[in-house]
Amino acid sequence: MADNFVDLRSDTVTRPTPGMREAMAAAEVGDDVYGEDPTVNALETEVAALFGHEAALFAPSGSMANQIALQLLVPPGDELLCDADAHVVTYEIGAAAAYGGISSRTWPAVGADIDPETVAGMIRPDGYFAVPTRAIAVEQTHNRGGGGVIPLSTLRELRRVSDDAGVALHCDGARIWHAHVADGVPLIEYGRLFDTLSVCLSKGLGAPVGSLVVGSRDKIERARLIRKRMGGGMRQAGILAAAGRYALAHHVDRLAEDHAKAARLAEAVAPFGVLATTVRTNLVPLDLTKHALDARSLAAAARAEGVLISVLGPRTARLVTHLDLDDAGIDRATKVLTKVLSA
Repeated sequence: MADNFVDLRSDTVTRPTPGMREAMAAAEVGDDVYGEDPTVNALETEVAALFGHEAALFAPSGSMANQIALQLLVPPGDELLCDADAHVVTYEIGAAAAYGGISSRTWPAVGADIDPETVAGMIRPDGYFAVPTRAIAVEQTHNRGGGGVIPLSTLRELRRVSDDAGVALHCDGARIWHAHVADGVPLIEYGRLFDTLSVCLSKGLGAPVGSLVVGSRDKIERARLIRKRMGGGMRQAGILAAAGRYALAHHVDRLAEDHAKAARLAEAVAPFGVLATTVRTNLVPLDLTKHALDARSLAAAARAEGVLISVLGPRTARLVTHLDLDDAGIDRATKVLTKVLSA
């Protein structure tokens, strides 16, 4: 996108920083399909340790990482439970069914505000012609839930529910780094609650591509086969892994800056009655149900003034802060959004 736009569509629009580019250029590489790329191996070891698991697997995308994890946990024909707005059933184009043969059932979309007892009541055991539940998936932070952070107490209760029922628990942790910074929960504390996690390096952290599946050594050995089957085997991927390692070293703590910028945007739009929920991280959800503009009209008017936003539905839009958005960009976006919403 042209540099004269303030881009609030996503935190995936960032470009590698000079330091990250230097790390990529200097990366030691090998053939990762043979397990011989030292930079990929180092990234996988580092991320596994951050979450207190035995192993991790570098994948090209968050969707692939999620779908690999789900196939590890749910055999074909069996069931996954998640919320109705979960990324794994909303934005991954039916991959769980298409590639894993996985049946899914959802509880009403409430973002990060999950009732563990509702989830417990949905779990189906093995039985006469019933589709047995094999895993529960949650999203931390929650994308369509406005970047909401699932409280640690809720996750612990979900772990109890899954243990009692003998089902697995997966975390779509695309923005788990934001939850870690917002709530101060150590990554290893999150990690010990889940059988598998997917964590993203290109949402918020500024890497150009890449996510990891995190789990036990046995699971990750199986995950390598699934990744290859899905076309995700990469060769000299250390160039990309180096960007991820740089991001982990330099771009996690700074997420607090993105959260503060999002809070500024939220404060600016709040008087117009379009703020959908309390802003905790770097996502600012807009509910235009009671506003004269619909989401596409708002986006078009903002674009005409040099500000790009995401349209999530007829009356739903989203603003996202990120590494490439400076204070001047926030000032400009605030001015434009205030003008458009008050017109």
